[in-house]
This record gives sequence, C-alpha cells and structure tokens, in this order.
Amino acid sequence: MRANIPRAYFESIYAANSDPWNFETSSYERSKYEATMAALPRARYESAFEPGCSIGVLSEMLAPRCQRLLATDIVTGALVQAAERLKGHRHVRIEERAIPEEWPRETFDLIVLSEIAYYFDEATLGDVMRLVIGSTWVGAHVIGVHWRGETDYPLRGDRVHELISETELLVPLIHLGGDEFVLDVWERRS
Repeated sequence: MRANIPRAYFESIYAANSDPWNFETSSYERSKYEATMAALPRARYESAFEPGCSIGVLSEMLAPRCQRLLATDIVTGALVQAAERLKGHRHVRIEERAIPEEWPRETFDLIVLSEIAYYFDEATLGDVMRLVIGSTWVGAHVIGVHWRGETDYPLRGDRVHELISETELLVPLIHLGGDEFVLDVWERRS
C-alpha cells in the first residue's frame, strides 16, 4: 500500500494561508534558499525542473541561472502566486502537475527537489527517481534539500536523501548536513 500525502491536504493548507510555510519571510527559508543557490555546481543551466514550486520564491532565484525553467505544483492558488512573481521571466513555465503521474516528457540538466520528496512513501520516491534518471542527461545535477525535523509525512528528510543516494547513476557531489536541513547535490553519470 502506498501512503503519499494527498492533493486535498495541500489545497486545504493554501486555502487557509496563501504562504503557509512563510516562504517569503522565514529566516529558515532564506537560509535554505541561499544554501541551495550556492551549492549549484554551474552558473547556468540549459533546462531546469522544479516540482513543488509552491508560490515561486525559489523559482524566482533559479530563473536567472536557467535558460529554461519548468516550475510545477499541484495547488492552483500557489501557482497563481508563482505566475505573478515570475511574470517578467518569459523563459519560465508555470504548470499544474502532480508527480510522478504527470512527469514532464522533457530532458533536464537540473532537477530541484526542495522540500517535496518526504511527502512520498519509499515506493513512490523510487518511481520519482526512476523518472529523474530517465529525464536527465549525463552531467545533469539533482539537488535535494529537506527539513530534518520531525514530521507526520511518510518520510523524514534524512531518509529521503539516503534513498536518493541509492539511486543508480547518481553520484554524490556536495553534502551539507546542518541542524535544520540536509542538502545534497548529485550528478547523473552514464
């Protein structure tokens, strides 16, 4: 049996608060975003994918570093905010998609898994990682960053990163394990 967090959970959270995790104002979020951007091995990427973009705060930081950026989420209200935030970036597409079911049929050289993978159980995360491998080319980077604290989600942040590290064809490049979040960058090998 799979135990993933359902869409209705996220819709109810955003219905109650347009920025439920304080992406715009939290010092934790700011620190995590800065670490994420600093950890990217290349200054520019041709094609990036950020599933679970929420209201687009990290997307806005990624946009100048990408020739193309696909930012997706499952909550319409969050995507409306993301689209407004990113309206000046014509190379950014904002789309409503659920993963892994609606994984894009594109190839990327950067995939950003920021605070999204612990909403999946181990089996579904395995499906996601197979899709990651199938939609990246050799030399692509996968970055994961997740909160390390207790949750009532199917997985904890550290376990997510253990599972991603077991993905065939991904080689670890960078590991930052702070008190609040864990951040890893992997490179896709042949």
